[in-house]
Amino acid sequence: MTADALWQAFAAACPDAPATHEAWAFGAEPDALARLVLAGRKTATASAYPLYALHGEPLPRAGACDVLLDGRGEAVCVLRTTRVYVVPFREVTAEHAFQEGEGDRTLASWRAVHEAFFTGEMERAGLTFTEEMPVVCEEFEVAYRP
Repeated sequence: MTADALWQAFAAACPDAPATHEAWAFGAEPDALARLVLAGRKTATASAYPLYALHGEPLPRAGACDVLLDGRGEAVCVLRTTRVYVVPFREVTAEHAFQEGEGDRTLASWRAVHEAFFTGEMERAGLTFTEEMPVVCEEFEVAYRP
């Protein structure tokens, strides 16, 4: 299903649906992470704050709805952002790591995986990862699934 088709179905089922949306896939392992979302295990994500500024993109905001895509660009579900906050990488909490639902859900595992991921993203953008780097922590819920 395309992102537009899923959004139209969501809008028909939910009259209070926002007028606009984005469609995106998780940067690392989009299919596996989408499966975790659909299973109810993944209810949060994190991204590198400096990349928003570099690309002139707005931060996610609570109440926004987006179409989650799989690795082939097919629509999986509509997510509603419930909370957004920014903290240094070193201050991301064990609770957030657990909500991300990946691996063994521990903070140590989250830090290892995300340090490697953020280091690569930052290097590709000509920037440097540090533990002081601001991280955008986003919590969400599945608002609609076909």
